[in-house]
Amino acid sequence: MSEKYNYNTPVSEILMMPDGITVNKDYVDIILNENISVYCENKKDQIFRLMSFKTIYEKNNTFWLQEKNWKYFFTKDTLEKLKEKNVVKPSAEEPKEQKEPEEPKKAESPAVPETPVVRGFGTEYESIAAMSNTEKVKYLHNIKSKMDTLISISKKSKDRSSSTKAMVETTRDVVMINHSALENVFDLGDAEAKRATQSFVITTQEMVKANTQLISQNIFDNVLMNRLVEKSNGIIVQHMTRVYLSGISFLAYYNNFVSNRISIIDMRKSLNAKYRQYYQNLLPHISTDDIVLERVFHNGMIPIPPDLFVKWAVGFLIHDIGKAAAIEYHEGEESYNRNIVMNHVKLGYNSVMNKTNYPKEAALITGYHHEYYGNPEGYGYFRDSLERFKKTNPQAKQDYCMTFDLEPIMNYQALAYFPAKVLELVDVYDSITDPNRGYRKALTSNEALALMREEFITKKLKIDPILFELFTGFINEKKASSAKD
Repeated sequence: MSEKYNYNTPVSEILMMPDGITVNKDYVDIILNENISVYCENKKDQIFRLMSFKTIYEKNNTFWLQEKNWKYFFTKDTLEKLKEKNVVKPSAEEPKEQKEPEEPKKAESPAVPETPVVRGFGTEYESIAAMSNTEKVKYLHNIKSKMDTLISISKKSKDRSSSTKAMVETTRDVVMINHSALENVFDLGDAEAKRATQSFVITTQEMVKANTQLISQNIFDNVLMNRLVEKSNGIIVQHMTRVYLSGISFLAYYNNFVSNRISIIDMRKSLNAKYRQYYQNLLPHISTDDIVLERVFHNGMIPIPPDLFVKWAVGFLIHDIGKAAAIEYHEGEESYNRNIVMNHVKLGYNSVMNKTNYPKEAALITGYHHEYYGNPEGYGYFRDSLERFKKTNPQAKQDYCMTFDLEPIMNYQALAYFPAKVLELVDVYDSITDPNRGYRKALTSNEALALMREEFITKKLKIDPILFELFTGFINEKKASSAKD
């Protein structure tokens, strides 16, 4: 067993007096003041969580005596900290420097990795979920103030490390606050739920607006982001943080691309040779000569206006808000259950659309970001409603591949919603490069891009080929920028 993470000392042995009834308040006070955490082991599933002692204690001040489903332990580090405070004294049964005998590791006490990664929203989520609504809103306001200060400072200083750190930390906490807020109102009526979540919605949107300003100034370090994100141990939170920040960074890259007239001219020239057949297959009723950029992108490839940029960024932030702790992200795990995974899209869409006042654009992104251009391996709200529409309107055809606007997607004029197609790229890329997916080895950026081209374009058209080319340029630019730093 790892010496550093030997957590074989039960909480009850430290906190209970010899009579086995009285709690030693001296110990408890030190632990609370030092904000010490406790390892929690699920007896049935052997899942481990590192949680704040204070959070659990405030709900139940003798929780360690009620071990029906969980067992609670202190690490050696914790005991050392308490010794430094002259609280826990070495006992006769615990020699000061004696090494543990070398013996086989016990199955019930596995070594805990230095940064344990758990499914779901991670151990930090317990502290967030324990807050009252008033405390959560106050916390969001503090985050907003932090971002405002950062924007003010960034005008004088181009400190990418401070900006990136602040964006990662605030994104992580805002994701957890929003998920917790929606959990709390899920059983309420829609109108009541919208009132209860309104403060979260307003402040979250302000935080997102601040993020988009900072990223548009190129004050963002992708390599540092990945290192910082790993400090959060919840797989879902890690994923949502990376996808959100990478997603809005890619939108900024797209805006720079389409603002260059030469780039659009070059894209028109390459459409025929490189992409026309893909789009002809998607729109078989459109003549070959009419497969142009304005047919692929309803109204053409145009810059995203600031107000719409923020709405889409909000959608990126909350895109997996319907995820549950047991859900994995990408097809391939042995225990993969398609019905469970598909349900997170419906749950997220319904929650955002009906229980909050987030913009409709954000709700559509949560519901449509696994559509895959109608490929059978995809899923989502749009394909279900499109099938119903086709049954009652058998002669109707979709005349565009992607739309920026809501009306063409709601009226079934387009096959896909542009920001959802953008999010598909970022989402898939993050899934196959994520080192914490237990069912497959994480791919390098080059390997990931090669796999996406082969599996998601060449073999089966799921992601958009033109957007994929832009995304490849975006990833390569990030790599080049990191190499210079």
